[in-house]
Amino acid sequence: MSRSAVVITVSDRSARGEREDAAGPAAVIALREAGWECSDPAVVEDGAASVAAALRRALADGARLIVTTGGTGVSPRDETPEGTSEVIERELPGIAEELRRRGVAETPTAVLSRGRAGVAGKALIVNLPGSPRAVASGIVVVVGVASHVVAQLDGHDH
Repeated sequence: MSRSAVVITVSDRSARGEREDAAGPAAVIALREAGWECSDPAVVEDGAASVAAALRRALADGARLIVTTGGTGVSPRDETPEGTSEVIERELPGIAEELRRRGVAETPTAVLSRGRAGVAGKALIVNLPGSPRAVASGIVVVVGVASHVVAQLDGHDH
């Protein structure tokens, strides 16, 4: 089973070089520590079109796990879930629900996250909020199920 992962940071300010990306590198480190091959994060602008294009590039490059950070809130440019919905073929709502449940235990505003999770082709795609704290909490959920999901996509038994 390929253990190729991609992290995509979704942030207008980081894409313009106005703010350092802290969440993306945190996700990369956690994935590498969990045994996933993962290059440095890609940084794209907010917006559904840029997110969908970045996800499609990662899929074309053979990623089996794609984690996005940022763009899951309610600001006008927060369209990561919409871009993700353009790409995923089957939603996995339980992952997104668990991410919100854990997040709310740490901060009440986590209930506002609109992140999605699902599969496309042979890959698991999960949206995490853009804060390093949310990534640290959420990546545990992702790592906990990612290998199983990828194995299932490869046709392995439960």
